[in-house]
Amino acid sequence: MGSESESNAAAGGADGRPPVGEVKEKGGPGTTEPRLLFEMPEIRFTKLFINGCFVDAVSGRTFETRDPRTGDAIASVAEGDKEDVDLAVKAARDAFDHGEWPRMSGSERGRMIARFAELVEQQAEELAVLESLDAGKHPAVTKAVDVGNATGSLRYFAGAADKIHGETLKMQGQFQAYTLREPLGVAGFIIPWNFPTTMFAIKVAPALAAGCTMVVKPAEQTPLSALYLAHLAKQAGIPDGVINVVPGFGPTAGAALASHMDVDMVSFTGSTEVGRLIMEASARSNLKPVYLELGGKSPLIIFDDADLDMAVELAISANFFNKGEACVAATRVYVQESIYDQFEEKLAERMKSWVVGDPLTDARVNQGPQVDKTQYERVLSYIDQGKREGATLLTGGRPCGQKGYYIEPAVFTNVKEDMVIAKEEIFGPVMCLMKFKSVEEAIAKANDTRYGLGAGVVTRDVDVANRVVRSVRAGLVWLNCYFAVDSDCPFGGRKMSGFGKDEGMQALDKYLAVKAVVTPLRAGSPWM
Repeated sequence: MGSESESNAAAGGADGRPPVGEVKEKGGPGTTEPRLLFEMPEIRFTKLFINGCFVDAVSGRTFETRDPRTGDAIASVAEGDKEDVDLAVKAARDAFDHGEWPRMSGSERGRMIARFAELVEQQAEELAVLESLDAGKHPAVTKAVDVGNATGSLRYFAGAADKIHGETLKMQGQFQAYTLREPLGVAGFIIPWNFPTTMFAIKVAPALAAGCTMVVKPAEQTPLSALYLAHLAKQAGIPDGVINVVPGFGPTAGAALASHMDVDMVSFTGSTEVGRLIMEASARSNLKPVYLELGGKSPLIIFDDADLDMAVELAISANFFNKGEACVAATRVYVQESIYDQFEEKLAERMKSWVVGDPLTDARVNQGPQVDKTQYERVLSYIDQGKREGATLLTGGRPCGQKGYYIEPAVFTNVKEDMVIAKEEIFGPVMCLMKFKSVEEAIAKANDTRYGLGAGVVTRDVDVANRVVRSVRAGLVWLNCYFAVDSDCPFGGRKMSGFGKDEGMQALDKYLAVKAVVTPLRAGSPWM
């Protein structure tokens, strides 16, 4: 995108904002057709989903979910509040205490979850466009990644449902014991807006496999996919009351769920600040277990033996995939000093061909709009903060387009460790590029953060790789790749990035209570 001065000179819109769909290396705005590349879905599900039925909120209130491409309303959605959460929790409690779901065999549950996955896959295109409309994503990428991950998670845990086992224990003396792994009860899920379909599935799938029932509170910015998935779950035969979905706002519906005395656990993905509030709510209510997947400021460490072209592409995808709206984005890029200048030059050149625009009308687009006006303004405020602190804006960093929430991806150089942009999670397309000299310095810089979600290492030296991987304090480390996730790979952080794992067999632990059963061994037992 050129330097900041070049970007300002090329401005073509109101207030100096270039139009979306611009490719600067071609000398100005590219032409884009307003014709939609994908068929718009019918918005069929906008009410709360409680006990197998779509219902209005008790209050009758609704809120608008908006298209981030334009800021226009997509649909009015029922606004859940405490009274609605109470009804949803009651439905989930009744389904758990008296219903068939926890009393089915694991194989029966697995068959229904697998059917759920089939239905999600059959409706993948509609789901992808629906989520893209709600969140500003590219439908083709959303279909492959978001919906693909969701179906993968459902299938994985469908296969796990009949593989939940306890242990047989030999105690001291004339006793033996065994353990039962029992479904915990009613789970509360508060999911974020950046990957709504994926997040719904990776929370719901292991809970279903374990035999739990649940209440899901989707983000108010992106409620539509969760309601559609609830409809598909019912079609799959999952009994009424097992899955309930209550759209609404965090301070009302979210707070009611987190503090509910009849909810047995809460899993939350979102900001560290809200994570604190959920832990407080648990402490003040029934001390329910809380599992948190929170913010991140992940490092990507590029050593001087790396393939530079590959490293540049990796840095771009690790920062700007999903518009930078990813908790595990590698927003701190550390490049070894001897190759830093070459890396910076290649990165600046590569970013000239990056296209920001409407992903539903322009096939060239790499990056759509930020999810809403609040996030758009937040990202721009951090970019301004970086400039004020003395960092150099190498490329991008400006709003673009005449409407909607588009931002050119920003790459900052001359970033110091104590700058706000280097310390705080921005959750947008902002990269901080920094240098290091030695392995020891790289490790120290990578760990100099309150977060510990992810990290990336780029090197051909296996000894360096092994040392850094074992030294970086993060829940997930990628070596010569980034954003490679799978249903079999545990995902979760350390430090202020939270605790507890989504995905992998470890995810089941959150939804299972371990009960020990002790029996005596009477005299005459052939062995002890």
